Amino acid sequence: MHWCMAFDIDIGFASLAGRKDINEDFCAAMLPERGQEGMGSIVAIADGVSTGGMGKEAAQTTVTSLVRDYYATPETWDTTVALDRIISAQNAWLSGLNRRRHPILGLTTLTAVVLRGQSYALAHVGDTRAYLLRAGHLTQLTSDHVVDHPDLRHQLLRCVGAENKLVVDYAQGDLHVGDVFVLLSDGVHNVLRARRLNALVATANPASTAPEGVAASVDAQTLSRQLVDAAIAAGTHDNATALVVRVLGLLDANLQDENRRALALPIPARLKVGDSVDGFTVTAPVADNGINVLYQIRDVQTQKLYALKTLHPARAHDPQERAMLAHEAWLARRMQSSRAADYFVAIHDRLPNGQSPASFYLLYDWHAGETLQQQLDHQHKFGVAQALSAATQVARALGRLHQQNVVHRDIKPANLHQGEDGVLRVLDLGVALSGREPAAMRTLHAGTPSYINPEQWGFSVKVGSSGMDAAVELPDAQSDLFALGVTMYQLLTGKLPYGEVLPYQAGRYFRDPVAPSRHNPEVPIWLDHVVLKAVARDKRQRFETAEELLLALERGASRPLTAPPATPLIQRDPTALWKVALSISVVFNLLLVYWLIFLPK
Repeated sequence: MHWCMAFDIDIGFASLAGRKDINEDFCAAMLPERGQEGMGSIVAIADGVSTGGMGKEAAQTTVTSLVRDYYATPETWDTTVALDRIISAQNAWLSGLNRRRHPILGLTTLTAVVLRGQSYALAHVGDTRAYLLRAGHLTQLTSDHVVDHPDLRHQLLRCVGAENKLVVDYAQGDLHVGDVFVLLSDGVHNVLRARRLNALVATANPASTAPEGVAASVDAQTLSRQLVDAAIAAGTHDNATALVVRVLGLLDANLQDENRRALALPIPARLKVGDSVDGFTVTAPVADNGINVLYQIRDVQTQKLYALKTLHPARAHDPQERAMLAHEAWLARRMQSSRAADYFVAIHDRLPNGQSPASFYLLYDWHAGETLQQQLDHQHKFGVAQALSAATQVARALGRLHQQNVVHRDIKPANLHQGEDGVLRVLDLGVALSGREPAAMRTLHAGTPSYINPEQWGFSVKVGSSGMDAAVELPDAQSDLFALGVTMYQLLTGKLPYGEVLPYQAGRYFRDPVAPSRHNPEVPIWLDHVVLKAVARDKRQRFETAEELLLALERGASRPLTAPPATPLIQRDPTALWKVALSISVVFNLLLVYWLIFLPK
């Protein structure tokens, strides 16, 4: 098969039973559906263990589950993590079956390769093999897990389904155009000598990389069949299977690629209106927080406006800051290729002329309009319908974001942009958590203080506790929902539920928020209950998922929520009991003094 998109690969495979009655080898390839191109492509080969009795079934189910389930994992996961989760689950299932049906066992080897972005990831267990042909040189990427003795090399030391815990070999590397991956069962590589194997595989080189005197550009299907036929002709006693992948073009850069680019390119100098950079003219400075700088720029050729985001020149030599901005670029591209794309600003991999930037910055689309914070600053009063519409759109966006295992961490009116095209977009993924963010960003207490949930400040109510626990929790999906609840409260009332918290202060959560309708009589009671539930001090009383919050907003008055209970005084103020005891003690002592001084003896 041949797939040509942003990623251009040629895949072919062949499998024959050979001298055996049953073919217990199995191989498969899977290409991403539209919208999942960032996940890349996966190929896998397995060789069922014939002495187990169920080798064919083990090989088929293992390969099938791997290539199908891979695309169900979050795109933000590292490829090796996704492979490990699936292989571990399959091994647990297969080993459990084998324990119940012993001695009829289903065991299999497994070798899989994922081509993603500009790199590959390899998973391997057993004695199937993976080879890489690059610039005419063939390299074996895997090691056989067999007994190290000439007469016992057919005995596996590791295979899927044998033990509860499976140790899998993983490897990663860069992809180059012209690379050829060859996956073989032992029925092929055991009988084809290295020279013969090299000669056959070398014919798959693209013309530009083929060694002198070697025929070039044999397609993947032809080569896979040639390898299997050669093994049969060489007298193999086993099944013979070959799977070939030729890399003809690459996907967009992955996170590792982004990090390399971030470290290699210079940071632009401080730009002024009228300055030029890569064919753009700076039209206006937009924001500067001391870490990142945002400019509005115009393409000289098309006159189209863009947003340029880069590091402040003072941060140019900080590798952690560069890594954080690279993570934002990678994450923005992942969101752009997902179902969440409609709620985020599109980012561009290349310049409009197709070239790569000469310095390190992010190039976003520019959308006319205002953020919700700018509208609040202009004394715009949000009606209930407008606030409800905004909250519904943001909840839907957060649902899509959280499905990708991403936490935004800085939801607030200033990061919600209402475009003149009518679309509400979520801005700034600069401090978002994806599971692959730099360690320094993970431990950073990021976000805007007034919108941060109590747990991140160390205020958390524990089951069975009579007060507030001081354990600090890391941000999660519920943190975004709390911030959205604060935003809803602010849009409806113009106030913050727990008051404004300045950057050098910690949040204060010693009272329950006043119902929004007390500040704005236009707010219906059912919406009071939704907002108060979203900003409840006790995490257990809040919405658990964006879908739950979205459902409450969409149902509205037709199926209203019950009013959240008031927080007991002892939980709002853990020192309340001591204050009451102290007050009683003071009154008692004053009465005692009065009695001693003034009452007759």
